Amino acid sequence: MSVPGDAGLPPEGCRGIMSAEEDAKWLQWVTHQFETIAGEDGEINLQEFKRALNVKESFFAERFFALFDLDGSGTITLQELQEALTLLIHGSPTDKLKFLFQVYDIDGNGCIDVDELRTVLQSCLHESAISLPQEKLDQLTLVLFEAADKDCSGTITFDELRDELQCFPGVMENLTISAVHWLMPPAAQPGRHRPRLLTSAYWHNHRSHLLCLATYVGLHVLLFALAASAHRAFGTSIMVAKGCGQCLNFDCSFIVVLMLRRCLTWLRATWLAQVLPLDQNIQFHQLMGYVAVGLSLVHTVAHVVNFALQAQSEASPFQFWELLLTTRPGIGWVHGSASPTGVALLLLLLVQFACSSSCVRRSGHFEVFYWTHLSYLPMWLLLILHGPNFWKWLLIPGTLFFIEKTIGLAVSRMEAQCIVEVNLLPSKVTHLLIKRPPLFHYRPGDYLYLNIPSIAHYEWHPFTISSAPEQKDTIWLHIRSQGQWTNRLYESFKKSDPMGDGCKSLSRSLKMRRSQRKAQPQPICFGVSAQGAVASNKDIAVELTSYRPEEAPWQGDEGPVSTGTKDETQAQWEAATGDGGLVSEVSSENHQFCNIKCYIDGPYGTPTRRIFASEHAVLIGAGIGITPFASILQSILYRHQKRKHVCPSCQHSWLESIQVDDMKLHKVDFIWINRDQRSFEWFVSLLTKLEMDQAKEPQEGRFLELHMYMTSALGKNDMKAIGLQMALDLLAKKEKKDSITGLQTRTQPGRPDWNKVFQKVAAEKKGKVQVFFCGSPALAKVLKGHCEQFSFKFFQENF
Repeated sequence: MSVPGDAGLPPEGCRGIMSAEEDAKWLQWVTHQFETIAGEDGEINLQEFKRALNVKESFFAERFFALFDLDGSGTITLQELQEALTLLIHGSPTDKLKFLFQVYDIDGNGCIDVDELRTVLQSCLHESAISLPQEKLDQLTLVLFEAADKDCSGTITFDELRDELQCFPGVMENLTISAVHWLMPPAAQPGRHRPRLLTSAYWHNHRSHLLCLATYVGLHVLLFALAASAHRAFGTSIMVAKGCGQCLNFDCSFIVVLMLRRCLTWLRATWLAQVLPLDQNIQFHQLMGYVAVGLSLVHTVAHVVNFALQAQSEASPFQFWELLLTTRPGIGWVHGSASPTGVALLLLLLVQFACSSSCVRRSGHFEVFYWTHLSYLPMWLLLILHGPNFWKWLLIPGTLFFIEKTIGLAVSRMEAQCIVEVNLLPSKVTHLLIKRPPLFHYRPGDYLYLNIPSIAHYEWHPFTISSAPEQKDTIWLHIRSQGQWTNRLYESFKKSDPMGDGCKSLSRSLKMRRSQRKAQPQPICFGVSAQGAVASNKDIAVELTSYRPEEAPWQGDEGPVSTGTKDETQAQWEAATGDGGLVSEVSSENHQFCNIKCYIDGPYGTPTRRIFASEHAVLIGAGIGITPFASILQSILYRHQKRKHVCPSCQHSWLESIQVDDMKLHKVDFIWINRDQRSFEWFVSLLTKLEMDQAKEPQEGRFLELHMYMTSALGKNDMKAIGLQMALDLLAKKEKKDSITGLQTRTQPGRPDWNKVFQKVAAEKKGKVQVFFCGSPALAKVLKGHCEQFSFKFFQENF
């Protein structure tokens, strides 16, 4: 029995045979849980059992309840529950298999017919949050039934089911029911694995970070010591105040350098990118903010102590409040304004600090963070008035800052851009196509800042560019609705006509058809069924632009020269789509042509720029975190196609040798993790095209390997999903494509076993491994730990 999120891995205490002490503790826990759930009669009825199991589909709850209810009374007693669970925990693989067979044998006649199997598989689909057409469900049922029904008798016996399960090693020994994890005592939480700071693996991934951090700390110690030493004659409080003030001179001026995005993008193209931790600029910016707040508080307290001592002195003509809040004492270099400006600075800093917390930024109040962060301008002015030497510290960073801001404002506002197309994709993802400016040059994985005045006049938000640089006409952005601004963007296109002129559906359809007749770019549409299955119908389409290298010759109007004949290419695509051809239309409800004014600022570089300099790159995207890799994969496809040459006479194809400056990649592992099925629809056409391109290469020439994971799907070891996963495996082998995504790569249920994934990567020995990740910070910590274990370089995308 395991927690649903860890399907297939029985928890501690369930593996093997329990000791007498563990058995006693488990029975005590079951008794406690039973008493909590059971009614006044001391028994559990079906409705209470369903609520306790927390299953999506009542079929399994009813089947488990019927098998637990040994006497058929309609309720489960504590003794019946203990006997059933003991069988599942202590029982042999055969005992567990008999229980599974009884779950599938709905009518209890000792064999499973095809209708019973279909009912079970349909419930399995619901449990794993997978939606497939009825025709696909029938195919899954028949392929599993025919494989198990060895004697063709029309029914599956216990022996036949056991023999079929033998084809899936390890499943029988680890069969579990994840939904009853509430009956297992909570395992003792092991201490969190903390990386050893002095290991070579940790140093390998953090050396530049640690060196800069040590330099930062050393510089603060030096500045504090020099300033304090120069004022040692004025007492301890003045020494502390001056030491903190000197450190604040550095922090409050240098903190802006870490946010000079154009300068950082330029530095990424130099050798300094190998020395400086440019990818951690935001973390260092936050660190300096925390340090500035701490030093400001200490600086203020030290001056307050000094003012209190002065006010108590008979020689002082000023009271405490006059020293703290007025200019009368003449403290400071500009008309004695040090005290009031200091108080104002502290208040501004605390407000800015409070409004910069993640709970404010990520709770739909980005405007609060944005506008309070603009207080750096009055803060700089107050700092110049407050400290006599601050202007010297600010001279170079401030000049760079205002030059970059001026350039950015001029470039972004020089000419308004235009959003020409919008696609509303599943999971509330907005796909924008923006007309590309002539001088907008970027690299795969770069991002830009977007401003749409009709959504919010002053807000700029960063988004990764999901199109390849080789796409000359438009820039793609895939924006998931997660905050106030992104939700307004999605709803504005969903509810209203973005044309703004009442464009009729017929006119829109005409524009769509004419755009699809253009020779370049040529959209490749990949259908999605209304029921959620990818690649089976025409209700929604996800587009991939097919690029033509400038050097590639053309054959009339048939498109770029391919490595095979036109019939071969068509046949390969039909095999991938499964419906005999391309989907030629996009849903007019979700695809709209428009002419909306917007402004863009960028592009700006990210850690993913290093991918083409890697030898073995592992790209890991979680959910919408695939967007930087979509651009990279398309660019890889383009560069790979650019190296192809085809003889016009015999159609023989060959590849030029890889140019060192262009691409060093020997192997790319792309891992995409999604919570639900519909999220795969975002870039399924791109991945299909990549697979088709790889299929044309000999086995030794294939450098791209896809790995797809769906976390909501239960694993093969779970009794509620084993039949479905077996059927999906069998049908995938038969049709040479996955039933969930339509790709040749089989979608794996649950979460990846990262230890096994990285072991496989290390064993391939394709060159120096670098891991690139875009997704949640929690998963980033897990991956970072594994990379340190295997001495892989780890890069994380962040804004």
